[in-house]
Amino acid sequence: MVVGFLFNFVINESPLSTKNKRTRKASNRLLPLIMTLRGGLPLLHQQFTALFKKNLLLSWRNKSATCLQLFSSFFFILVIFCIQEAMKANDLTSTRHKNVTDPKALVSPPIPPCEDKLFVRLPCYDFLWSGNQSRRVTDIVSAIMTNNPGRPIPSNKVQSFKGPEEVDSWLLSHPLQVPGALHFAEMNASVISYGVQTNSSSVKRRGRVEDPTFKFLVPLQIAAEREIARSLIGDPKFSWGFGFKQFASPAISGTVTTSAISIMGPVFFLAFSMLGFVTQLGSLVTEKELKLRQAMTMMGVFDTAYWFSWLTWEGILTFVSSLSLVLFGMMFHFSFFLKNSFFVVFLLFWLFQLNMISLAFVLSAFISKSSSATTIGFLVFLVSFITQIVSDSFPYSSGHSVTSRVVWSFFPPNTFSKGVQILIEANSTPGVSGISWSERSVCRSAACFLTMNKIFIWLSGTFLFWFLLAVYLDNIIPNASGVRKFVFYFLKPSYWTGKEGNKVQEGSICSCIGSVPPVEHVTPEDQDVLEEETLVKQQAINGTDDANIAVQIHGLAKTYPGTTKLGCCKCKKTAPFQAIKGLWMNIAKDQLFCLLGPNGAGKTTTISCLTGINPVTAGDALIYGNSIRSSVGMSNIRKMIGVCPQFDILWDALSSEEHLHLFASIKGLPPSSIKSIAEKLLADVKLTGAAKIRAGSYSGGMKRRLSVAIALIGDPKLVFLDEPTTGMDPITRRHVWDIIQESKRGRAIILTTHSMEEADILGDRIGIMAKGRLRCIGTSIRLKSRFGTGFITTVSFIENKNDDAKTSTEPLKSFFKERLKAEPIEDKKAFMTFVIPHDKEKLLTRFFEELQEREHEFGISDIQIGLATLEEVFLNIARKAELESATAEGTMVTLELESGILVEIPVGARFVGIPGTENAENPRGVMVEVYWQQDGSGSMCISGHSPDMPIPENVAVLHEPSSQVLGLGQRRVRGTVLDYEPNN
Repeated sequence: MVVGFLFNFVINESPLSTKNKRTRKASNRLLPLIMTLRGGLPLLHQQFTALFKKNLLLSWRNKSATCLQLFSSFFFILVIFCIQEAMKANDLTSTRHKNVTDPKALVSPPIPPCEDKLFVRLPCYDFLWSGNQSRRVTDIVSAIMTNNPGRPIPSNKVQSFKGPEEVDSWLLSHPLQVPGALHFAEMNASVISYGVQTNSSSVKRRGRVEDPTFKFLVPLQIAAEREIARSLIGDPKFSWGFGFKQFASPAISGTVTTSAISIMGPVFFLAFSMLGFVTQLGSLVTEKELKLRQAMTMMGVFDTAYWFSWLTWEGILTFVSSLSLVLFGMMFHFSFFLKNSFFVVFLLFWLFQLNMISLAFVLSAFISKSSSATTIGFLVFLVSFITQIVSDSFPYSSGHSVTSRVVWSFFPPNTFSKGVQILIEANSTPGVSGISWSERSVCRSAACFLTMNKIFIWLSGTFLFWFLLAVYLDNIIPNASGVRKFVFYFLKPSYWTGKEGNKVQEGSICSCIGSVPPVEHVTPEDQDVLEEETLVKQQAINGTDDANIAVQIHGLAKTYPGTTKLGCCKCKKTAPFQAIKGLWMNIAKDQLFCLLGPNGAGKTTTISCLTGINPVTAGDALIYGNSIRSSVGMSNIRKMIGVCPQFDILWDALSSEEHLHLFASIKGLPPSSIKSIAEKLLADVKLTGAAKIRAGSYSGGMKRRLSVAIALIGDPKLVFLDEPTTGMDPITRRHVWDIIQESKRGRAIILTTHSMEEADILGDRIGIMAKGRLRCIGTSIRLKSRFGTGFITTVSFIENKNDDAKTSTEPLKSFFKERLKAEPIEDKKAFMTFVIPHDKEKLLTRFFEELQEREHEFGISDIQIGLATLEEVFLNIARKAELESATAEGTMVTLELESGILVEIPVGARFVGIPGTENAENPRGVMVEVYWQQDGSGSMCISGHSPDMPIPENVAVLHEPSSQVLGLGQRRVRGTVLDYEPNN
């Protein structure tokens, strides 16, 4: 009986059964090894060493940034040296180094045009004059205008007035329109008095300095005296010479120029020291942004190891950079570095850079994007530059209180600038040869408020302050998952004893978290889910410890609380969101549990709760007997789990081998076994040839394989694989499936995927979640038989070119309709497909026996039968969940019929009645079947609908809207959701 054998084989065997037969023959490459993981101080030391090596490798791979941080001091010192040499060259060209016995006189300057003034308003005048009632004075002014050297002054560039009072009034009403004024008074025939009025304030513009005394006053004075003398003598050609000479002076030996260090040193030293700050801030934020820190936390890294590894590495870099700065300064023979003690100068720069590193730790807690880190880093430098200018006098003087000095000194650049200033003053003061190590506590002036020793003590204290503050803020500022600890968590004794449990809070410090609504228990509609929940509850009540259970979930619930964020101009409120609504189930050892569901179903949130990333709102979960709500339990859990996240969390600059060594060390594997285990895993995921290649150059599939290898490192008893084969080609995907299949022995695996084929092949048990609840659970065969449309039967016909295909298939259609009441869902010339309802299962044996006997009569060449696909089951479950949610929340979508009618229906509705279609032939109207599919974001969307069909009399109404007709101009109605099963 060929057909009967085929039928029984399909019903009793699944793809998983066939696959199990195949994999039993394969070598079990990933059998878990028996090994003891390290713990306590040895593990802390091992993690610190691995993280330190990671930091070293990242810096080595980014050689340009590292060299810039270490040896940029050479370029800064070189620039200062060039400025120093330029100042010396400029100083040597001055006359101070020459014997001046007979200075040369300067030529008498003419009255310049008013337009030459740096600041002037047009129209302007070359000068004003008063005394125009005297004919003699008028002639003198005309002579001044005519005889101006090199440029006669036109009459329209001069204004005359009667007296000085009128000139003052004009000047008040016309500012910046004239550089000066002459005031004349004829006393008698032989005496004429005069006065010159100019602004004596010097002005600067674009680097030019304008002195009105020599530019305007002196030329006016020379011109007035020359023409008055000629008028009194009566000789208009009388020679009147005038010139300027400097004093005769001997040459000055040596240079007296100001040191370039005193001018540019503070700014350049600050810029040099800020390079490490900006680099470190970017590195920390990048690890947080890419969730690398979160990945290490899931692997069980200690915060102490993480922070001290960064601090140690950056301490070494700052030590070398500070040392290079001092040595380069001495190499260029700057007295700042030669006269002051080597240790005093070096310690100042090193302590300041350590302060900036700890300040970078603090700021990294507030920044989530690496692009913002660089901007904030340079903003801190700008603020430091401004405060450096102010720190010259404020607040380190007698006019300011101790409180202001203390507060000001908490910002490290302020104290550093004061220290540099003290060293510069000690070096530039005549008769003082800098500050030695023994003199670091000595005040050199009566107004001294800070010594170098006090600065060293203060910088050491602020370094510890900023570092401890960084660790504190790292705990109370929400992480990438929005989780933080209580503000005063360190005051609780239970925190130090580790007995308080995994208690954390959500939301930012500046937001008010609303009350979390209680999780309402809803009795599952599915019988299998209800039986699973009853079993788990009974085991929890009896305290049953089943050795075959790896994970036992007790009413797990996760609700993101509503928050109220207070901003500068608005108050933003968010409503609570229930991501998981009471989850009860067991996950057995040596099995792969496949968790399916559309986007937003709660799969990733469930994994986040089980791995300790997110705190649970209610319920609990036991992983090998350890509670996820206990900090001690979670510490034990992280030692026995492996996680392959949905998105690859890898360092682009590290190779796959280095990734495995790092995570193996964090996990606590014995150092002697790390290399061999890493090589074995790389061989299993086919990455041996790329072991030395950086992960940044890997393809998407290679990165996923590396993530799978990281999840399997350290012999985890429980492995979470979140869409592990995304982006892989079919061949690689099959290979990874083999790896996952072989990894099941000795451990439990929780897999999430959007590939129904992957779930069908790998899953020993499958659970489908939707809207935060478990909707069904069981084997693939069980789900298909319960939630599929029925048995899919495909009948192929013998090729016959003479007979009419339509005529030859009618007897077969009648046979299926009479025996099983089944209509074809696909009618082609070569084959025909039927869906046989599950309630006809008892008739199938006799039916197929008779069908086989009549093969020749119907022209049948082949008969195939199978269950519905898992994808169909998934879509049915998701559609029902969407309908349930849409009906409760009123979420509607629009269905456009061929007749032009727009029908609003709840999301997920399958059979929809059309209001207004009732008539004598169809007293209940007509209905359509709506076809649904998932869009790119995982949401349900309409893919089409069936032709109109009459509504049967016995069909019940699931949801009927209060108002059915919506539109007037264009017909728009609300559809009625019907409870109709076509197979019945």
